[in-house]
Amino acid sequence: MTYVVTESCIRCKYTDCVEICPVDCFHEGPNFLAIDPEVCIDCALCEPECPVEAIYADDRLPAGQEHFLALNAELAAKWPVITRRREPPDDADAWADVAAKYDQLDGSTSSPD
Repeated sequence: MTYVVTESCIRCKYTDCVEICPVDCFHEGPNFLAIDPEVCIDCALCEPECPVEAIYADDRLPAGQEHFLALNAELAAKWPVITRRREPPDDADAWADVAAKYDQLDGSTSSPD
């Protein structure tokens, strides 16, 4: 089992979850975080830290979010590890309650904001 960052994180990118991770499995992209499933030890510490409830165990992914398991693995392979909390984007709160925002995902390898 691994934990997965889902659509709710897009454009919010709150990083409360990263400092609690004992194995540094989070990776940071321009507007999303990803969990490396090869590094995650299934400790579940990150899940309650996410203010937008974007993190789920892979066997409890909400309907329609299943593709985020493969996406997390893909993005974690190209993004740098993040181990410290950062300030969220200036408009994070405006995006926190937006449900459908997959089209906003920036999967590039450009520097995090």
